[in-house]
Amino acid sequence: MKNFHYFNLLALGSIQGGRKGSMRGMRVAVLCWMTGSLLAGFVAGSRSVGAAPSNPVAIVAEPATQTKVAERQLANGMRVFVKTDRRAPVVVSMVWYGVGSVDEVNGRTGLAHVLEHMMFKGTHALPAGEFSKQVSQAGGRENAFTSRDYTAYHETIQSSQLALMLQLEADRMQNALIAPDEFAKEIKVIMEERRWRTDDKPRAQLHEQLMASALLAHPHRTPVVGWMNDLEHLRAEDARDFYSQWYAPNNALLVVVGDVSAQEGFALAEKAFGSIAAKTLPPRRPQEEPQQKGIRRIVFKAPAEQAMLLMAYRAPKIVDFEKDWEPYALDVLSSVLAGSDAARLNRELVRGTEVASAADASYDGLGRGPGFFYFSAIPSKNQNVKTVEAALRAQIKKIIDEGVSAQELQRIRTQVLASRVYERDAMMFQANQIGQMAILGLPIRAIEVMDERSHLITADQVREVAKKYLVDDALTVAELVPLPVTQPRNSKPPVGLRDEK
Repeated sequence: MKNFHYFNLLALGSIQGGRKGSMRGMRVAVLCWMTGSLLAGFVAGSRSVGAAPSNPVAIVAEPATQTKVAERQLANGMRVFVKTDRRAPVVVSMVWYGVGSVDEVNGRTGLAHVLEHMMFKGTHALPAGEFSKQVSQAGGRENAFTSRDYTAYHETIQSSQLALMLQLEADRMQNALIAPDEFAKEIKVIMEERRWRTDDKPRAQLHEQLMASALLAHPHRTPVVGWMNDLEHLRAEDARDFYSQWYAPNNALLVVVGDVSAQEGFALAEKAFGSIAAKTLPPRRPQEEPQQKGIRRIVFKAPAEQAMLLMAYRAPKIVDFEKDWEPYALDVLSSVLAGSDAARLNRELVRGTEVASAADASYDGLGRGPGFFYFSAIPSKNQNVKTVEAALRAQIKKIIDEGVSAQELQRIRTQVLASRVYERDAMMFQANQIGQMAILGLPIRAIEVMDERSHLITADQVREVAKKYLVDDALTVAELVPLPVTQPRNSKPPVGLRDEK
């Protein structure tokens, strides 16, 4: 599945500092250049943490091997996944925690993301900033991201430094300080991050409003970064309580991909994490969203240069990855509509009638919340949101009435195969695939099964899901009405903000 909805990164709806991936290939925006740039760093010296290289060096000379993922569970419940890839003396290490903004409560939104920041602010053994300093001195790169459903921390390093990285991660799993003075400084940075990424970005604000309207009860309705009023009132003890509740080996998993054997990876994981005691995790209650029974519309006004339209249809998510077929058909439908120059929205609305200057469609069917099928569009000059919405609806009706062609399906299958080969060539991407599957409770073999199931979707099935799910009773529409821009927008990130990815 191609990348999820059009403004996901800007809107911080799914991942704070990154981008949520999809079923087909899990295209998480996770710095796939990191593996290539790291080896150059071994020669040229370390770079600042989180900074993209100006001239990344490719180190992959041949396609990634199809080495199987080895899996083991430690006595304390922590799961460990190791995939050997010997093409370079590099490993990617990721620690995933099964906690995200979905686990927050009203009045404390943004807490999962705040805690992610605080995990870099010192332990009993290391002062604030020392974690990143040690990674850099070891020739590595590190970062983290928070999503609605999980939080992940990752390092890309020389394989000889893997033991050190795991020791550092094990230390902050159990010994994070979350000191009041560091919290007071960092929460200001996070509030500025919200202003910079969301409050000063009309597109991000519109998406935030869309999700708050599309969902009435489910916590996925709140932004990962949190509401500003909640951030203003969070305290260090809130973060400490959240940390104490959820950061435990039995709520975490380790993924290691690269120049390491399964036996060595398991041994290092046992040495670093094996002595950490499991915890009794808070019980999770069912969080079912009430059925939508009619179209919802919102109009949002903000200083902006262009009008904008977002549409979100409630749609099924994957429950049984081997038996379900509708999520895969919705995924293929999104590729029929968008994702390439040959896709319908670009061909018909952007280049054809020129009713839109940009148009996209995507499907989000993974995670602990409801699934959605999204449309987004920016009207062309002398066009308006109503015209664009009518054009999008006409494309939906055309698929329902006429279906899709064999040529379109073949194009999509070819694109999927090509992207799968390309994306899985990167160690970071492999680690993200494995981690996201595992943290969402899916077996690793689901990666291949999902690709295979998408490949088998027929034109009739695509037509059927369009008819069944792209209906007004499941639709939320958000319109951005542009107001005059009276002040220049700040294009620079706030001082002290890590380039989270």
